[in-house]
Amino acid sequence: MKIITDKSRIEEMFARGTLAEAFPSKEGLMKKLMSGDRIRVYIGLDPTAVSIHLGHAKNIMFLEELRALGHEAIILFGDFTAQIGDPSDKAAARRKLTPDEVKKNVAGWMDQVSPLLDFKDKENPAKVMYNSEWLSKLSFTDVVDLASNFTVQQMLERDMFEKRMKENIPIYVHEFMYPLMQGYDSVAMDVDAELCGTDQIFNALAGRTLMKRLKDKDKFVIALNLLANPKTGELMSKSNGTGVFLGTPANDLFGAIMALPDPMIEPLFINCTRIPLSEKDAIMAEGPRDAKARVAFDIVKRLKGQDAAKSAEEAFEKTFAKGGVPEDIQEARMASGDSLAETFIKAGVVPSKAEWRRLIDGGAVRREDDEKITDPNFIPTETMILKIGKRRFVKILIG
Repeated sequence: MKIITDKSRIEEMFARGTLAEAFPSKEGLMKKLMSGDRIRVYIGLDPTAVSIHLGHAKNIMFLEELRALGHEAIILFGDFTAQIGDPSDKAAARRKLTPDEVKKNVAGWMDQVSPLLDFKDKENPAKVMYNSEWLSKLSFTDVVDLASNFTVQQMLERDMFEKRMKENIPIYVHEFMYPLMQGYDSVAMDVDAELCGTDQIFNALAGRTLMKRLKDKDKFVIALNLLANPKTGELMSKSNGTGVFLGTPANDLFGAIMALPDPMIEPLFINCTRIPLSEKDAIMAEGPRDAKARVAFDIVKRLKGQDAAKSAEEAFEKTFAKGGVPEDIQEARMASGDSLAETFIKAGVVPSKAEWRRLIDGGAVRREDDEKITDPNFIPTETMILKIGKRRFVKILIG
């Protein structure tokens, strides 16, 4: 397949603000993309929650742009590593997931990723791989051999490990295995480049080390920025349950974007839309509400389709301009024995119990008469409508 080396097109990719760092250098990466050589590039996703958010979406969009240039693009689902968990942004070890939980999450993520990455292109379709295919087959001897490429001192250089040591918080031996496993993913797939968030640079560089030592091959690490509020620094995070999640229906997705703080408009415009950058200043000058609506429409259109985006825009205007309840709202049916949190997780209303508790604690869940729900274990006894945040409504069905 012919590789596209249009410099202006590649520079536009870089200019959208997603690329934070590249190893060994941005200049080297640009040179490689301009060389005409086809590279094999992947991004790894650990399916540790029921839905991905816009912070993941922008990275997958970057991968799609590389695929559209003719390069081989791979989505790697960390179905093995998700059962262990990466401690990179945590002050404690993650909860281990069961294989069934991981399998269910992967199925949902594929539905969410598909609008962003072309798996059906006749000449160069994106590929899907699972790291259980090789990691589950490693023997203890293999793991020891991999571990011999790193020192304990190197592992302890990770920011979170340093912090936990200072605070006398336990670091478990299995957590040292995560960088080895992510590093070995690169070896097993024999890639030329890896896309990752800046929080994953340590792990990606572990893969660069293993590629050099085991295959005598240099691997590019393309570190992408994290989607954050530029004013507060708050990140979108599937672990913390914060962010705009792709698994939500179109109307709720549109409303969730409109509910974001105004400082998020520009990062979303740059990272999560493909509206030409030349139009940014004019759109931003329209004012926060109109600019946010333009961004929301483009994102929903990309994820859910043109018709869904148009309906979501109309529903938003009809409902929130008049302060009413939408005619067509999401429904969640409570099964016998389930809590409201469990019902909402199954229905995709919230991604986790932690997010549900955060909403309750923040006073963001109200009855239709505007009375706050303050008990996270609240169980409705009859059909009712709950308002979540400023713009989201869910109808609870009993039985």
